[in-house]
Amino acid sequence: MISMNKTTLYIMSALLVVSSLILGACQREAEVNFVTAMVTDIGGLGDKSFNDGVYEGLQLIEEEGVEVRLVESKQQTDYVPNLSGFAEDGANLVFAVGFLMAEAVVEAASNYPEANFAGIDIFIDESSAPSNLQGILFKEHESGYLAGVLAGLLTKEHADVSPKLNDDNVLGVVLVLLIPPVERFEVGFKAGVHKYNPEARVISIITESFTDTTKGKEVALAMIDQGADIIFPVAGLTGVGSINAAQERGVLAIGVDVDQNDLAPDTVITSAIKKLSAASYLTTKTALEGNFQGGNNVLGIAEDATGIAPFHGFDSIIPEEVKQILEEEKTAMISGTVSIPESRAEAEAQGIK
Repeated sequence: MISMNKTTLYIMSALLVVSSLILGACQREAEVNFVTAMVTDIGGLGDKSFNDGVYEGLQLIEEEGVEVRLVESKQQTDYVPNLSGFAEDGANLVFAVGFLMAEAVVEAASNYPEANFAGIDIFIDESSAPSNLQGILFKEHESGYLAGVLAGLLTKEHADVSPKLNDDNVLGVVLVLLIPPVERFEVGFKAGVHKYNPEARVISIITESFTDTTKGKEVALAMIDQGADIIFPVAGLTGVGSINAAQERGVLAIGVDVDQNDLAPDTVITSAIKKLSAASYLTTKTALEGNFQGGNNVLGIAEDATGIAPFHGFDSIIPEEVKQILEEEKTAMISGTVSIPESRAEAEAQGIK
């Protein structure tokens, strides 16, 4: 009978542990051999908004064993090389993040049919686009509408609920560019305000920058000087400057894309959201399972993809009648009994300016 001392037993036990770890790692690699990649727009990560929201979903899928790769675009001419580079390196699914990447992702998808591409906020012309390209769109006007209903009610009938509100009946919207997703947020917001507070003045200013926090702050300060007590920035990282301005001057703000309350918990009363993280996570999951499809995937409140974020610390001061109106409007949107404009032209046709 062979006898073993304690040292020998220790060595054998350690070898068994190492072997099991190696085997487990090999099994996981064999089970998940999938690469998903993300190309940001020029706003990059750290925008506390659009790009960060998409990347959050990819981080979730990464925890399930999918390899995630990322590149941040510095200028628009980077789009095609960045998208193409991931396809050349064997990525299974490549995300193009942002409306401005529409032409670039169509070009890359056409040149690399072996990879799948998904364009966040990019409409796909299904009559001509390659079948390996999916456009992921949101009904931002729904989120903007609910935010507008809230803002319109608070700035007028419920100005007494917070010292950060005044009696001027003025609201401010900071825009990055007048591209379709941004325009839908804006006109939805104006429609919500108009329905419950038609006398309100809504100031809209286009900054033409995704990354200029100084410009965002300057624009918001100008609005506040004109009486605005709620600022709604739809401007990526630029909008963070607008929120900073609102906090500095003691007024309220409504965030965008993701829940931005953490930027200024005493200022951001809610956010007009679209569930970017869920979209990127579920799209990757679908592709991983072999069920990816080209064409357009339009997500809205019926799919629980749009709406407004929780009120957090403001929950106790939002009047119950306002909360009830918001719930009624949400129900009406899901049932299709409320018509919300999606463009400035449609808004003007409904008498909304």
